[in-house]
Amino acid sequence: MDATGPRSLRDPDALAERRALWQAPALATLRDYVGDLSIRGRDAPAFDPTDAGTDARVLFVLEAPGPKAATGKGSGFISADNNDQTAANLWQARTEAGLLDGCLHANIVPWYLGAASVKPTPLELADGAIQLRYLIELLPQLTVVVLCGDYARQGWRRYVAGLFDGPGPAVIETHHPSAQSLNFGTRRAEFAAAVMRAAALLV
Repeated sequence: MDATGPRSLRDPDALAERRALWQAPALATLRDYVGDLSIRGRDAPAFDPTDAGTDARVLFVLEAPGPKAATGKGSGFISADNNDQTAANLWQARTEAGLLDGCLHANIVPWYLGAASVKPTPLELADGAIQLRYLIELLPQLTVVVLCGDYARQGWRRYVAGLFDGPGPAVIETHHPSAQSLNFGTRRAEFAAAVMRAAALLV
């Protein structure tokens, strides 16, 4: 995440630099994960190479990539630096919590479904959650999972929670960070508090 301000990936130079970083040898495991989805015809954005990668201790799980994350339509990254309000809200909450490092962003359905109004079908939710289980196996230091929104929560409860032999990572459930979600009632403050709780668990 770029600590200088939100929406940094609207800058073509910053985006080009991020794409170069994605080719680093240390990210080969995550590139293979994304590549496997692409081979099967899924438009799955890459992980932000400035985030923690396989060393992540906090995993934010949202619904599905938005247009500003999709390859060919946006940055091609799942990132708090994307040029949309959802990413900007994530950036703000992480910054206020001092959670600048140790994070990775993902989605319960990791491939692009279309406009934000297009919601996952039950089959897509189940298939996506299975892919999330594979991702978690690549994150040996995972300590906290922050489930953002109803679909992330449903997919986790139905298909992922039973994966762990022991207690597994701590799970924090909160709202989706889209403007439409957080501009309702006290949700923005509740989302910020959830991210603060995630940061506190790393101390």
